[in-house]
Amino acid sequence: MFDKILIANRGEIACRVIKTARRMGIETVAVYSDADRNALHVKMADEAVHIGPPPAAQSYIVIDKIMDAIEQTGAQAVHPGYGFLSENAKFAEALAAAGVAFIGPPKGAIEAMGDKITSKKIAAEAGVNTVPGHMGLIEDAEEAVRISRFIGYPVMLKASAGGGGKGMRIAWNDEDAREGFQASKNEAAASFGDDRMFIEKFVTQPRHIEIQVLCDQHGNGVYLGERECSIQRRNQKVVEEAPSPFLDEATRRAMGEQALALAHAVGYASAGTVEFIVDGDRDFYFLEMNTRLQVEHPVTELITGVDLVEHMIRVASGEKLSLTQDDIKLNGWAMESRLYAEDPYRGFLPSIGRLTRYRPPAETEGYLPGVTPDAPVVRNDTGVYEGGEISMFYDPMIAKLCTWGPDRQAAIEGMRVALDSFEVEGIGHNLPFLSAVMDHPKFVAGDMTTAFIAEEYPDGFEGVELPEAELTRIAAACAAMHRVAEIRRTRVSGRMDNHERVVGSDWVVTLDGHRFDASMTADKAGADVTIGGKTLRVEGDWTPGDRLAAMTVDGAPLVLKVGKVSGGFRIRSRGADLIVHVRSPRHAELAELMPVKEAPDTSKLLLCPMPGLVVRINVAEGDEVQEGQALAVVEAMKMENVLRAERKGTVSKVNAAAGDSLAVDDVILEFE
Repeated sequence: MFDKILIANRGEIACRVIKTARRMGIETVAVYSDADRNALHVKMADEAVHIGPPPAAQSYIVIDKIMDAIEQTGAQAVHPGYGFLSENAKFAEALAAAGVAFIGPPKGAIEAMGDKITSKKIAAEAGVNTVPGHMGLIEDAEEAVRISRFIGYPVMLKASAGGGGKGMRIAWNDEDAREGFQASKNEAAASFGDDRMFIEKFVTQPRHIEIQVLCDQHGNGVYLGERECSIQRRNQKVVEEAPSPFLDEATRRAMGEQALALAHAVGYASAGTVEFIVDGDRDFYFLEMNTRLQVEHPVTELITGVDLVEHMIRVASGEKLSLTQDDIKLNGWAMESRLYAEDPYRGFLPSIGRLTRYRPPAETEGYLPGVTPDAPVVRNDTGVYEGGEISMFYDPMIAKLCTWGPDRQAAIEGMRVALDSFEVEGIGHNLPFLSAVMDHPKFVAGDMTTAFIAEEYPDGFEGVELPEAELTRIAAACAAMHRVAEIRRTRVSGRMDNHERVVGSDWVVTLDGHRFDASMTADKAGADVTIGGKTLRVEGDWTPGDRLAAMTVDGAPLVLKVGKVSGGFRIRSRGADLIVHVRSPRHAELAELMPVKEAPDTSKLLLCPMPGLVVRINVAEGDEVQEGQALAVVEAMKMENVLRAERKGTVSKVNAAAGDSLAVDDVILEFE
């Protein structure tokens, strides 16, 4: 077994690998760029080596710099995590030449599966179902259009070396094919240094389901069930779960056996994932094989009790698998929500800045990967901390929040509470959207496809409208909280010795356009709040100034993020962001007479929706533009974002140029 390993990665995956290595008694080496000098993975590792400037192309994916770090520290093996050099055959070759173990598959497997065209041919030869498509490389946009017409729209344009949603576009017509081909080609070149493209048929009503495999160097292998990854945005997974609510045992076995057959066909050794598209009839087609650890691996660990990182390390050291297929049992249900630094109210565009507040829900004490849970679990894989910076140079992921329960309903309910308990301030983030997904009827029913977000949020995410029953529970909780705050104020002011006499029992609670007339009686354990003739029992230990209120209302848990506003609270719960006012009946009567402040008119401005770099401006002063026309391209976190005209108009002023760095709401264009 190794004494020291180097993690050629950053963020939450580097921290995740360090945790298992530490438990195995293995020392760890972190590498870091200028931007990551104070990062969590650097603090956690036993040693750390600086490898260059912030851009990954000048640090994390420069093989020579990683090799220098290995030589400096005497690391015997390297875990690449995912992304960066994890599927780079040249890196694996360089390690082998230096006598350093690669905690991943052999070079040949990386090469065979890393090229999507080659991988599909090998998969077909191994008896794996494949999607119809054009396996030859595409030279230009016009050839892409001709091939797309032949296959039949819709088609998927894909970078041969792609992954993680980069270099991928769906084309529904010729115009999409032309524009998508060039955009995908550019993204692929920037992200992977390889802009080769291919095209395949896009399966409608698809579910994205993947099989986890684990193989050793001695010809042994197992599959560890499946993960449902259909909740995606821009081909990037957002919510994953294991097992899938859609598969039956026969389909699971067939997919697992095909995945393992492919792994054996390429001499695979390590943890890997075979991804499939599954249609409504449970017909499944090979997409690709990821020759690395997947982002969503925790849900598999939670339902199998297998520490995948530990087995990767053991396989790389030459050990035989200690597992057989009969040992793999699926236990309970697991959910994973990816917390991203992106603003769901601005089309999920990236957000950067300082985490002024970062308080994840408490992880389950005593739980470790490699142990099959028997009680509800909360797990949070993260690489950030309060006060740290979210950089524009890397992936926007902040954390992977996971829950486990004995069944799917329990796992979802655990996730709801955990999301409500997660405090993040200082940047835009997608917590509200994740909460909305957990409450969405189609998701709760397990009825989703990879088009879920596009179909259910066609105009983007505009917040959550909670049902009146939930608003009533929040109103009751806020009335009880206001009473506690009022008692505190009377004590501080010293208005009366018997403070409870000056705190009223009748209140008007307004939130989200609703009015609730509440009356209450209180005791030492809580309060009985009557709204609309129904009495709800409210209990909890919230005190004024607490940012989180974990309460029980009408016998069910209610977790509120609490902020202060004049005359009430800012409450965030279940994806909703509410301004709640609690007033006496007379104050409520007067408040209704106050005018409402109108928002400024920005309809004649093109504002930058996220911090980023201007790639190009497509129009000039005096140009007439049409609705939907591409006006500018802004790049952020390795993704090109096309900004389009919302309506017909004439450009009166251009305020930005290619190469400019912009902040949120900077004015790019002005219109007459």
